[in-house]
Amino acid sequence: MAFGLLNVNYESVVLPYDDEQTPIKLTGKKMLPILKHDKGILNESLDIINFLDKDNLLKTKEYLSSEEFKHVESLLEKIGKPVHSLAMPYWIFTPEFTPASRNYFQTKKEEKRGLFTNLVKRRDEFINEINTILLEIENDLKPFYKSETLTLFDLLLAAHLWGLYIVPEFQFPFKIHLYLQSVKKMCRFDYHSDFWSAK
Repeated sequence: MAFGLLNVNYESVVLPYDDEQTPIKLTGKKMLPILKHDKGILNESLDIINFLDKDNLLKTKEYLSSEEFKHVESLLEKIGKPVHSLAMPYWIFTPEFTPASRNYFQTKKEEKRGLFTNLVKRRDEFINEINTILLEIENDLKPFYKSETLTLFDLLLAAHLWGLYIVPEFQFPFKIHLYLQSVKKMCRFDYHSDFWSAK
């Protein structure tokens, strides 16, 4: 999203989820995304965005040191648990997974969250939890998150919510859906575009 919004050309390299060696070799830890550029390597999303935002269009430095950012971090943490519990059992069937990486991902995540089959059985619980949070977010759209213009917070929020589109039993409230589609358009973002263009 940040690359598209900031009009930065880049080449995307998709790593299998069970590829531990490549990220560890590049950065010393298994963590994505990784940005390899002419001055070095970064692998923290906010550091990458801060590096890309050379003209300070997103006011990245100011937002990262603001009180509002602490609130957004808390909101994203609140969103994370039900979103991941609801969507992970569906994510493993998306194009980036091979049978081996799917098994690796599922084994790792089930250690923390429990069996995916049990998470699917609890999906109504997670949907209700997410909808309660989305109602709060909806009240803060002006039309972007607490703003008349798109900010760094919208990138973070949209990134956390986008994966829910894959869950067949879940439907975004209409206002949230329009908000996410607006962010998508402004960022020229296309989920799994790497795979669709390669076919």
